[in-house]
Amino acid sequence: MYDIFMSGIDDFPNVTLQEIIRKTASGIDLAPSHLDMVGAEPYIYHAKFPTGILKEALSGIKNQYSYIFIDTPPSLGQFVINGLFAADHVIVTLDSGSFALNGIATLSMIFADIKDVLGKEIVPDMAIVSRWGEGLLQSRSRAEEEGRRDIFTKLRNIFYKPPEPSPEDRKTAEENKNEQERLIATLNEIKRKFPSVYTVPYSPAVYEAQRRGMPISHFAPDSAAGIAYKTIAEEVMRWS
Repeated sequence: MYDIFMSGIDDFPNVTLQEIIRKTASGIDLAPSHLDMVGAEPYIYHAKFPTGILKEALSGIKNQYSYIFIDTPPSLGQFVINGLFAADHVIVTLDSGSFALNGIATLSMIFADIKDVLGKEIVPDMAIVSRWGEGLLQSRSRAEEEGRRDIFTKLRNIFYKPPEPSPEDRKTAEENKNEQERLIATLNEIKRKFPSVYTVPYSPAVYEAQRRGMPISHFAPDSAAGIAYKTIAEEVMRWS
């Protein structure tokens, strides 16, 4: 993608998407990026139409695919604007952290700027909140693991009244309750801003799939995250 964005700028040769696309083990065609992209952005401003580089590049292959996904970087700049300008639909991905709503406010400013400068109105079709309930699940999994190791505690609890929770247990329960309330409030706020919202449960399978360079649909389709993404994919495939 570095070569695509640098095509025609100064003495850089023209490169087409057809030349850089690679087949992957999952069957998905990939136009790979590179760390050199960091150095490309200053040059993009010298192009005749800097915000339309990706849209123009995609025009040569658009009819060859049913779906083309544009994965923009998390930082603001010309790559994000190029992606938004080229896309027919927009999916906003968020995590379930405390700063998710701040990210939405920043995106709204970018959308407004694109409308003012380029005349294209950006209306997101969907929001995906990933790693949903990560902290709660981690606490639960630790407790389950401890319970499996301590079979004598299980047997004791069958015949005797379980011991009163320790101060640490009460603190953990209170923190989990507060986190659950925060998650619900965050999700409700996100639902007010997007027509369609999905949550993807935290799953170690996602990280393992990324490590192996495979989509979750191929690596662990029956995991909680895999099932969630399948539902999301089914909705996206209904878009015209």
